[in-house]
Amino acid sequence: MKLEETLRALYDEEVEFVIIGGAAMQLQGSAYITEDLDFCYERSPNNLQKLARALEPFHPRLRNAPADLPFRFDSKTIERGLNFTLVTDLGALDFLGEVAGLGPYSTVKAVSETMQVFGLDHQVLNLEGLIKAKRAAGRPKDLEALKDLEGLLDLRKRTGM
Repeated sequence: MKLEETLRALYDEEVEFVIIGGAAMQLQGSAYITEDLDFCYERSPNNLQKLARALEPFHPRLRNAPADLPFRFDSKTIERGLNFTLVTDLGALDFLGEVAGLGPYSTVKAVSETMQVFGLDHQVLNLEGLIKAKRAAGRPKDLEALKDLEGLLDLRKRTGM
């Protein structure tokens, strides 16, 4: 997966998004390893067009779908859907219109913080938001990640970081 290239493509098109999932965990200090990149995106018509434009050069396709399944990641497709698990030339990318335990983009953004990533300002889900999302998802890997996230949060509170 190519985090820097992905973030640059989204940034260059001015897509409104928050970094969530494993990448957010790493940016918050976790040693968690992820195989995909997860984002929560804003669902206005203008942002859907920007998202489609940003990903178009990287040939987005539905992950785990038959190779011959017709699919076009354009603003109309994004509008009709909500959450997309894609494979692209940049790697596996997940774009969520809503995050379990948090809700839509506006709520996710409210529990995010601005971080410099590869020299650019990006919104990254904070530890509290990650904990809520992982708890709500409830999958074994999410519940395992909770221990790490809660430990990081406790350390920050104790050290005033």
